[in-house]
Amino acid sequence: MESTQRITPCLWFDDQAEEAVELYTGIFQNSKILNISRYGEAGREIHGKPAGTVMTIAFELDGQTFTALNGGPEFKFNEAISFQVNCETQKEVDYYWQKLSEGGDEKAQQCGWLKDKYGVSWQIVPGVLFDMLNDPDSRKSQRAMEAMLRMKKIDIDELKRAYAG
Repeated sequence: MESTQRITPCLWFDDQAEEAVELYTGIFQNSKILNISRYGEAGREIHGKPAGTVMTIAFELDGQTFTALNGGPEFKFNEAISFQVNCETQKEVDYYWQKLSEGGDEKAQQCGWLKDKYGVSWQIVPGVLFDMLNDPDSRKSQRAMEAMLRMKKIDIDELKRAYAG
């Protein structure tokens, strides 16, 4: 029985939806463009987009469905919404960090968070970090937290050293 995703995040771009979706689907495995809809003449006085330009793109990243919308410059991304990329290894952390941070705001990189070149916020997080931060031994979890707070990209070995004391 196929399950249907009930909630789909919609990402509002000025006019870079197609470019962003191509980047994202190229980074994540098990990803694809599902559908592209285009603006017509109807409503042009409101949306201001030439007929035939991309309006929305339905796509999947690692099996998760998203929509990208070319809605114009009225709204911008901010850190209040981010996408967590859960990683098992440093190699995965390094891969996603490098791919998603390329061209992004280096000043917006802290504690595993980054902004890509479109302003979308991502968290590149190794699963071991959650285990450490949730350890019932508060001394261990605090050492891991302090180490994480000094990092931009998460370094698993450095976290483990801090955690161990």
